[in-house]
This record gives sequence, structure tokens and C-alpha cells, in this order.
Amino acid sequence: MSRLAVVLRACTVSAVVLAAATTPAGPEPTAPREFVALRSVDPTILQEMRYTTAHTFLGVRVDGYQEPVCLLTRSAADALHRAQRRLLRQGYSLKVYDCYRPQRAVDQFVRWGKDLADQSMKGEFYPRVAKSALFAAGYIAERSGHSRGSTVDLTIVSLPARTTRAYVPGEPLVPCHAPEAARFPDSSMDMGTGYDCLDPLSHTDHPEVRGRQRAHRQLLMGALAAVGFVNLPAEWWHFTYRPEPFPDTFFDFPVTRRSLAGPR
Repeated sequence: MSRLAVVLRACTVSAVVLAAATTPAGPEPTAPREFVALRSVDPTILQEMRYTTAHTFLGVRVDGYQEPVCLLTRSAADALHRAQRRLLRQGYSLKVYDCYRPQRAVDQFVRWGKDLADQSMKGEFYPRVAKSALFAAGYIAERSGHSRGSTVDLTIVSLPARTTRAYVPGEPLVPCHAPEAARFPDSSMDMGTGYDCLDPLSHTDHPEVRGRQRAHRQLLMGALAAVGFVNLPAEWWHFTYRPEPFPDTFFDFPVTRRSLAGPR
């Protein structure tokens, strides 16, 4: 190949790379028609969408969470509605923390998990677990059932619901396994730990969780199992509706009402 040909080829390759880097991103993907906003199915279910805030184990708002809205497959949302009707008659309400989770958020979790220098939220969310052990312990993974649209993180609130204050970035952190009166305030019934507590005490059937804390977990388990949800044993708050409409698909559309294209 002549020197001129080599130069021309290099220029062509550079132009292609530059075009790829400067070409505007295409439109965001949208959700399949099987997805709905939970509020449109049951507006009485409380929502505290944690990943739209900095009160996360990362210490920042999570990628892809553009609005504090719970998106789920309709079958999962309908099942939550049935559980909510039962709980309301007993003086309780469900409260969701996280619903559908885009893959880009999971990717951010993985990047954070590999950055062992970032320990900014350890004091609250994983005080007794080394960050280097989070993958092996199953707290962080490259795929999440949330991205399939039928998994939800939630708790139970006694009515009338207490108001909760907003998290202030940089405020002193209290371990998520501390007694209820000490840890960050939450309207949830006392489940023995806070939400997203990366600690063995979060295991649903942990033997050290007794008394009313165990009773509260069993109340949540019973209400959701009755309508088709299956609990993840390592996390008292994590439930997946079965059968899943998309058992093998991990979506990446953003968490926003705009992702629900067309009437639902």
C-alpha cells in the first residue's frame, strides 16, 4: 500500500470515529405496552422512589431515574392492587421504594461496586460488610430482576402514614441495622433494618429478627405471597411477581412517564 493510500485510509478511519462520537444519540427506548405506571392502577399505594434521590448506597441519584414514578408490568401492578385492598382493610398500606430498574442503573451499581475507594455511604448501608465482598455476597450483580419489570422493593406502612423528612447529603450516617429510633426515619413499620441495608440482618428469615419485627416481615410476606409474589430470601423488601411476562429480557428505557408510549 502506498504512503498516500495509508494516509487517506487513516483519515477515513479518523472521520468515522469522530462521526460516531459526535452523532447525536437516538431517541430513548420506550416500554412495551405491557408496562404501566403503578399510580394509574392503584393511586393509594405510597411511593418513595429512593433512586431518584441521593439517599442511596451510592450517595447519588441513580442513572436512568428521571422521575419518581413506579413503572411495572400490568400483571405485577394488578397484583399489588389486590394486596393493597387487603391491607387497607387492616389499616395498612404498601409503600414502594423501587420498581422497574433500567439496565443502565444496574451498570452504575457494578461500576460503583468495583470502585473500592468510594466508601461514602458505608456508614449507613453496609457498615458490617466489606465493599470488596458485595459481589460475592450477592448484593451487587450485573443483572437485576427489576430490569424485567415485575420485581418491586417495598414495605408496609401503618395508617395514617407518618411524614418523613428528606435526606440531606452529607448528614451523619447511622447504620441501617441500628434500632428503629436511631436509624434514618422512615414511615415503614419496623422491619429490623432500613431499606437497601446490605447486611445479613436483611435476610428475610434471619434468626436474630424476632418479635414485632418478624411479625411485620411475615405480614408483608403473607400479603404478597397471596397474590403471586415470591420473596428474595436475602432481602425482606424484594419481591417478584410470577409468572413474569418478560422472564429473559432486561430493559433499559428510562424511568419516566414518557417511556409509556401511547395509551395504557
